[in-house]
Amino acid sequence: MRKHFFVSIVLLLAISSYSQDLTKFKLYKPEENAKQEIASAVKKAKDEGKHVLIQIGGNWCIWCARFNDFVTNDKSLDSLANSNYVVYHLNYSKENKNNDLLAKYEFPQRFGFPVFLIINEKGDLLHTQTSWYLESGKNYDKEKVTAFFNDWGMKAFDPAQYKEE
Repeated sequence: MRKHFFVSIVLLLAISSYSQDLTKFKLYKPEENAKQEIASAVKKAKDEGKHVLIQIGGNWCIWCARFNDFVTNDKSLDSLANSNYVVYHLNYSKENKNNDLLAKYEFPQRFGFPVFLIINEKGDLLHTQTSWYLESGKNYDKEKVTAFFNDWGMKAFDPAQYKEE
């Protein structure tokens, strides 16, 4: 009996030390007018020569928190994201599922959360990316996230990149 209790305590401590505190994670805003915010992000992206990266998820989503921490705590990834994208966090929660926007963007929630959308400067959907392909173990893979950011940034769509000499 003692052995089972001890193993349970060790497992609980290991899990709690590894997990993030979602009570402090408040990146998503259920009350926000997401349609208006995305329109503002598209305008800003057009003005700055960027695409819009929409991360769909919620404050309840551990993988959403992990992705945010992974990118913002790595200076090279954070710089890469900010130089290529206007980033917006689209809420999906019981308070506000933003169903009209999800329908507009072809139901990306089918991939789970977080899910990422790349929107061009006209507001058109270019790509939907499941986070599963960017993961490694219980976190994200830097090489995969870097490739994702590079492959869908404005530079990747510049015809001069493909000019044969």
